[in-house]
Amino acid sequence: MNFPTYETLALERAGEHMLVVTLNRPEVLNAINTRMGHDLLDLWTRLTAEPGAARCAVLTGAGERAFCAGGDLKERNGMSDAAWRAQHELFERSFMALMDCPVPVIAAMNGHAYGGGLETALGCDFVYAVRGARFALSEARLGIMPGGGGTQTLPRAVGERRAKELVLTARAFTAEEGYEWGLVNRVCEPGKALAEAIDTARAIAENAPLSVRQAKKSIHCGLQTDIATGYRFEIEAYNRLVTTEDRIEGVRAFNEKRKPLFRGR
Repeated sequence: MNFPTYETLALERAGEHMLVVTLNRPEVLNAINTRMGHDLLDLWTRLTAEPGAARCAVLTGAGERAFCAGGDLKERNGMSDAAWRAQHELFERSFMALMDCPVPVIAAMNGHAYGGGLETALGCDFVYAVRGARFALSEARLGIMPGGGGTQTLPRAVGERRAKELVLTARAFTAEEGYEWGLVNRVCEPGKALAEAIDTARAIAENAPLSVRQAKKSIHCGLQTDIATGYRFEIEAYNRLVTTEDRIEGVRAFNEKRKPLFRGR
């Protein structure tokens, strides 16, 4: 895991196979500016192309108030139409790179998330959030609409009717409501979301990394199609694992009653 030093992100390893990524603009509630768009795109692209030892990543925000406040509206104030579209095209590529990343990414939502901040969490594989945090896709109040995948990822998480209500009213909801609706996997006590997400990342990292990546891809791509086609995709993904060293090691370790040593090969 060799990454450059990012201006808006803080990276640290949590054990041999886990990467913790922190949105690091706490003075503006970790709002996404152009620089952060470049940094996130570079990070997810590198993690896709050369994950190295990384088997799971956790994404969180700096400070205790917010995971991410969404797009930086101070930077956008007075922006020309051309500049706005160019910036948003960068953001689009960043969101897609996150959703396409083969390494599992867990959102550890340490606080509030609005607009693109919530869409960033929705682009992760699943979400842990602190009790009392508030979320919203509030773009309709600004004369725009969700543009970071929110009209696609939110209904897949909470259902079409609930998503329409939340997007069209732009109203905020709590982490507890998100848990009831299926958006949030676990509600954590304040200050605990990151630690609990790292514990889950550790459990994922102990499994065969190629198996984890193939299973993630199968779930993600299968949901875009009918069940029969999705199942055929699953079998193709499954068969790619049959010849791997990790499959041989996993079965051997089971029979020898020991912990397997997976190498991602």
